[in-house]
Amino acid sequence: MSPDPTPPSRSALLPGPPGYEISTDPDRLDVGTLHRWLSTDAYWALDRPLEKVERAIAGSLNFGVYEAATGAQAAYARVVTDRATFAWLCDVYVDRQARGHGLGTALLECVRAHLAPYGLRRILLATADAHGIYAKVGFQPIADPDKWMYLGME
Repeated sequence: MSPDPTPPSRSALLPGPPGYEISTDPDRLDVGTLHRWLSTDAYWALDRPLEKVERAIAGSLNFGVYEAATGAQAAYARVVTDRATFAWLCDVYVDRQARGHGLGTALLECVRAHLAPYGLRRILLATADAHGIYAKVGFQPIADPDKWMYLGME
């Protein structure tokens, strides 16, 4: 088995937009804020319990966007991946007060660049309302959705 092309770093500091920094360090995440954002304002995660947010963070590659001056978390994205063939981008959220400054696009560009060395075959996501933002960084509708299936567990 060949080694991972770029071993994941617990505390990678990645390029961010001016005034912000992006980190993959899960210890920097403001879990209380993430839980509030997701469980009260994200249509896909309404009422998600704190324990599920914590378990999801523990099992994922996490990207936090932070104000450089204060360290306050301004955005988040989570990636579930085997770091070899597949990734699922999920729980992408930009704080309402930080929207409109390009943070979402910058975060997605950072996620894409961070995952590129793994040589993944595909990165999937689902969105009801942000197709334009994802298209800016190269996401496209699935060409043949009839091939895809899912198993709903809830």
